[in-house]
Amino acid sequence: MKLSDLKAVLAQNPAAGLRFHLPNGEFLPIHAHVTEVARLDKRFIDCGGTLRTEALCRLQTWFADDIEHRLTTDKLLKIFAKAESVLLTDDLEVDVEYEAGVITQSPLGSVAAANREVILHLSERHTACLAMDKCLPPAPAPSAFSPHKFEFTKPVTGNQCCA
Repeated sequence: MKLSDLKAVLAQNPAAGLRFHLPNGEFLPIHAHVTEVARLDKRFIDCGGTLRTEALCRLQTWFADDIEHRLTTDKLLKIFAKAESVLLTDDLEVDVEYEAGVITQSPLGSVAAANREVILHLSERHTACLAMDKCLPPAPAPSAFSPHKFEFTKPVTGNQCCA
């Protein structure tokens, strides 16, 4: 989900609480808040030798014993306003970093508003080969074998089946 889409939902739901819905169906604690907004730029070579770039907006979350601390849509919009000089554009995919035993980053899949809350639904990230046309072996040539060449309805007699 793009940052521009997230900001639009936040603006349409002023003073609503925020919840982070994890890919496993659980939620981050209700007092989780965003401690960092970052623009991450990645330059890399894929396994086929192609130079690639990507950029995203990462929201780092954190929670402690301060259970009265609540993040609202208004507060997050103010954080985004402070981060404009770093983000440079709203045309960035958003992902969320959270701690669940290990530090994990998940893409923001969708956002839904209900009951004075905005739920940020995180999705799973998967690896993939970006150069399948160069890395995978070529498809095997079509075989000359065809089951249509056989006469399955013709009865077999004697030793004909093994001849």
